[in-house]
Amino acid sequence: MSTVQFLRTFLFYLLLSSSSFVWCIISVFVAPFLPFRARYRFVVQNWCRCAVWLAKVVAGISYEIRGQENIPERPCVILAKHQSTWETFFLCAYFEPLSQVIKRELMCVPFFGWALAMLKPIAIDRSNPKAALKQLAQQGRTRLEQGAWVLVFPEGTRIPDGQIGKFSRGGTALAVNSNLPVLPIAHNAGQFWPKDGWSKKPGVVQVVIGPAMYAEGEGPRAIANLNERAFQWVSQAQCEIGALNPQAAPVETANDLA
Repeated sequence: MSTVQFLRTFLFYLLLSSSSFVWCIISVFVAPFLPFRARYRFVVQNWCRCAVWLAKVVAGISYEIRGQENIPERPCVILAKHQSTWETFFLCAYFEPLSQVIKRELMCVPFFGWALAMLKPIAIDRSNPKAALKQLAQQGRTRLEQGAWVLVFPEGTRIPDGQIGKFSRGGTALAVNSNLPVLPIAHNAGQFWPKDGWSKKPGVVQVVIGPAMYAEGEGPRAIANLNERAFQWVSQAQCEIGALNPQAAPVETANDLA
């Protein structure tokens, strides 16, 4: 990393952490008096937009989006590639309101966790995979009925650029059981905001939103088929934007939502 980029990255993290601390404190006192949708916009959307803006202006990471016309009018289950932290900020800012699968322990963190708890996340127990799957099904369906998008990273964890993890069926099961489609999203954020380390590389993140995919039938077979179709679409899109080696085999991950 060049000296200039080092300084830009350091400044980015300084501003991001400072804004996060201040915004969480403000949110704890303001958010309880707002209805859920306004609360989401105030607490999450505004700050995540700030984070994406800081990444662009300070760290030099901008983005381009394709496929906005594929977004359905009614919120559904989003199945997104997971490479870095950037896509979490971006997706939370772009779709609203959005409920994300998180570790239950995060809601115990002072200020940050308290603010997070007011945003109706899907808090799962990662130490108990069966319970986590049940929590996703129950809480996820409730969030969808309340008109929120549900974000699921089907790989379960961040996978380095050039690779792809096997998709769990938790997200597609939620969609099928709720009679809603899944919306696959591919991107190459990991090329500029890597999974490991804190270095950043200037560039343009390509975000590709795929067509909404519906299940063909019901039950486990329909869930497995939809999951495979979503995986194949994301894999192909990742190859097209240069974020996946076509010869790479899916990576095995310890996924709580298998």
